[in-house]
Amino acid sequence: MSRSIVIGATGLVGGNILKQLAGADDRTIAVVRRPLEALASNVEVLEVDFDDFLMNGTLPQCDHLFICLGTTIKKAGSQAAFKKIDFDYGLGFAQKARAAGATGVSLVSSVGADSKSKNFYLRTKGQLEEAIQLLGFSSVNIYRPGLLVGVREEKRTAEKLGQTLVKFVDPLLIGSLSRYRSISAKRLAKTMVDRVAGGTGVRHFHFRDFNFD
Repeated sequence: MSRSIVIGATGLVGGNILKQLAGADDRTIAVVRRPLEALASNVEVLEVDFDDFLMNGTLPQCDHLFICLGTTIKKAGSQAAFKKIDFDYGLGFAQKARAAGATGVSLVSSVGADSKSKNFYLRTKGQLEEAIQLLGFSSVNIYRPGLLVGVREEKRTAEKLGQTLVKFVDPLLIGSLSRYRSISAKRLAKTMVDRVAGGTGVRHFHFRDFNFD
């Protein structure tokens, strides 16, 4: 039986990953900053202060890490605060998981991620992708979705508006532009879980690579 760790389990994608793993023969640890309720019997919670944990803590032995952390610059309050959540925490937990024996990592990034982008958000996402590839995981799965569709606990007004608009825009995004289409968080999560055992090396996944069966 393998053991997976999910960072960002209270978010839209992370929560759906927990549901997917709950139905698998897998032991799962959800690392969170606030309590989680109504969990399956094979899911345990590790509630920590992220800053303190990354300085002093260690993760239990694990096989695979799912990084589903994400916020917006507006919600974080500044670019520095955003980078702390999206880059520092993501990389820090990846380092901890690698030290705990993990050989695989799945990262939720963003369509357009590029470490050399002039856009701060996309540049940060790209920098995290590159940093994680240097940690020695035998399998690195990087997911670059467009707008995520689903019901969040938190309110994101711009995202809610976007979810309405994509109904009209998505059909127009064809060919190479299809990677910018919206994707349901549930479908993304299922793809991430299904592709854990898909092989070694660095793989990037866009809209056309997500499960549509």
